[in-house]
Amino acid sequence: MATIGTLLRTMISGEQIGTDQFGNRYYRGRKRNHYNRERRWVLYKGRPEASKVPPEWHAWLHHLTDKPLDETHRHAWQKDHVPNLTGTRAAYHPPGSVLRGGERKRGTGDYEPWTPQ
Repeated sequence: MATIGTLLRTMISGEQIGTDQFGNRYYRGRKRNHYNRERRWVLYKGRPEASKVPPEWHAWLHHLTDKPLDETHRHAWQKDHVPNLTGTRAAYHPPGSVLRGGERKRGTGDYEPWTPQ
């Protein structure tokens, strides 16, 4: 949820530019600041998490592009954007992780600990 100040700024001076596949809404201000750049911001759907911003919208938010990129600029080898899953049930836990049972294969014997001379 956005703060009250962000919601007021959005209602008063925000112009919606678009939404992404996660439901986040992107806005720009009607006035320019003293650097002659427009303000750009995002209202997240659900919990605010910066990793939910896809790359094409990240480029627009940080003034790398004038217009948000669309799906036609994607290459065949690019994967779909996935937000950071750390701390969720879908987070990656490698074999041997305590959260995955704590069992792992024994070492193969090629490990030699370093000892100072």
